Amino acid sequence: MTSSKLSDKLNDLLTGDSIREQLSAAALTEKAVQRGEAVLTDKGAVRATTGAYTGRSPKDRFIVQELPSQEDIDWGSVNKPVSPEVFERLYDKVIDHLGKKEELFVFNGFAGADPASRLPIRVVNEFAWHNLFVHQLFIRPSEEELKEMNPQFTIVSAPSFKADPKTDGTNSEAFVMISIERGIVLIGGTEYAGEMKKSIFSVMNYLLPKKGILSMHCSSNVGEEGDVALFFGLSGTGKTTLSADPGRRLIGDDEHGWSDDGVFNIEGGCYAKCINLSEEKEPQIYGAIREGSVLENVVLDEEGVPDYDDGSLTENTRAAYPLDYIDGSVIPSVAGHPKTIIFLTADAFGVLPPISKLTKEQAMYHFLSGFTSKLAGTERGITSPQMTFSTCFGSPFLPLHATVYAEMLGKKIDEHDVNVYLVNTGWTGGEYGVGSRMKLSYTRTMVRAAIDGKLKGVDTEKGNVFGLEMPKEIEGVPTDVLNPRNAWADKEAYDKKAKELADAFRENFKKFGSVSEDIKELGGPII
Repeated sequence: MTSSKLSDKLNDLLTGDSIREQLSAAALTEKAVQRGEAVLTDKGAVRATTGAYTGRSPKDRFIVQELPSQEDIDWGSVNKPVSPEVFERLYDKVIDHLGKKEELFVFNGFAGADPASRLPIRVVNEFAWHNLFVHQLFIRPSEEELKEMNPQFTIVSAPSFKADPKTDGTNSEAFVMISIERGIVLIGGTEYAGEMKKSIFSVMNYLLPKKGILSMHCSSNVGEEGDVALFFGLSGTGKTTLSADPGRRLIGDDEHGWSDDGVFNIEGGCYAKCINLSEEKEPQIYGAIREGSVLENVVLDEEGVPDYDDGSLTENTRAAYPLDYIDGSVIPSVAGHPKTIIFLTADAFGVLPPISKLTKEQAMYHFLSGFTSKLAGTERGITSPQMTFSTCFGSPFLPLHATVYAEMLGKKIDEHDVNVYLVNTGWTGGEYGVGSRMKLSYTRTMVRAAIDGKLKGVDTEKGNVFGLEMPKEIEGVPTDVLNPRNAWADKEAYDKKAKELADAFRENFKKFGSVSEDIKELGGPII
């Protein structure tokens, strides 16, 4: 089937009587409740549940193998190939499935806040609450922009269509298929809204580097003097919490591009984890969950009050809301070049220092490694941490080889004289179960000192694990925690655990065979 025939089928669908296009947040909220897709919370937010799929389904994500894009894709377990024929047959079935629906919801908008590189997108939804989600997560066009809208990528989302792996060539009933050449993302079998957000992020991670723009899985904020800071980190490291600083303005919480002109948010909203959310600890996020916002898989009481501590549906409870729901956020979300980059890790082994200054080689090494620790569920009494390495702090969303992004980062660090720090928000004084979690107040103090330039020129000492330069003193932080070995009562136990972690880093780094020896030798473990 040719691309023109695919477009014709979609155009026929979009000209039908079932189409509800560019509805307001209020109208979509009303539709979602009327159709029984969702209920309202006490604050007027929409709460929906997503059934069996309460998170992304990476094993069900595919990229269509087609020229010329297939020459650039880093094929493997993350970017799994699917043939054009399989994609076209499934596309046909999904369009026919949606054609039988009484109502379909369409959103037109942008990915990318910088007009010079933004991507016009269209999203076709079976569910009204999904359309509300994309309305708030992507960038909403003005009336004038809408008149001239020519979408270059279209998401077609049909959660109630279940694939048959035997006949449809999928791994399960769920599928996310990205066709770069056709400009189509096909989603079915899953109600988890995050698949739409992350599929477009994957597309941007393909398109932006082709334009010389570094795409990044990070949060970002800016100070009164225009000093931009980036925060990279996997789930549980404190990325959202640390970037939400009342003394600085939020540019975005998750996805950014870095062009020759500076940093810009790829999204128009935030998608925050809200398990154990409290007004006291995270007032900005708590206050953003109101009319127009979407809650996923959050338990409500009989009065519609959310119980954010209840993870019975999933620990991955989520809140989606527009960026302007955060007081002081940057709209439009563009800013200058970063002065500071923070790599966040939650090291449950208690080995890495709470903060250390990185050379460019070390920065590229840790960027490629993307290390943190995930803790097993305490309800089963499991206390052993699980090492996790996610390349560039976002490997599930990177279509190109990791070195493309790392080399671009290294170049920009040089060009803009950026200070890079590794911050461990994990354990100190011992591994998980022995030591204690680094106090958030200490971490905030260290991060602010780094961003404010107070760590430039301070006395440091070099650690014996990764050769990391650790400040000897930081005002407001006890000196005995700054060198992690000193914080351990049993120094031999620290050395043993440090060697274990260093060996794991080396083993993981073997997959980057094309990386320069400077990065391997100057950036990695030295014990």
